[in-house]
Amino acid sequence: QVRLVESGGGLVQPGGSLRLSCVASGFTFSIYDMRWYRQAPGKEREFLARITGYGDSTNYAGSVRGRFTISRDNAKNTVYLQMNSLKSEDTAVYYCNVDVLGNDAWGQGTQVTVSS
Repeated sequence: QVRLVESGGGLVQPGGSLRLSCVASGFTFSIYDMRWYRQAPGKEREFLARITGYGDSTNYAGSVRGRFTISRDNAKNTVYLQMNSLKSEDTAVYYCNVDVLGNDAWGQGTQVTVSS
């Protein structure tokens, strides 16, 4: 079955950087768009970024455009989220997501905390 496993979260100071990874299995990774979302305490889950199967197109939420970069390595079945210039408001649990033939799959999430 589809499985997504995120990693790379942690505690970082404002202005710092982190790179999140999401390893996928159970489907043909290279033909599906992948997405990153986040959910802060007391808030709804928020879309952050999407990348097409071959990595030739990306789009971003306005809140992270210019600071976050989504990328993928199809040989490793992995999608990444490079996060720069982090702010306290970026504190959240970060999830990767894929819709495989109508089945919406999520990982367990990785916690990112931005604090001095």
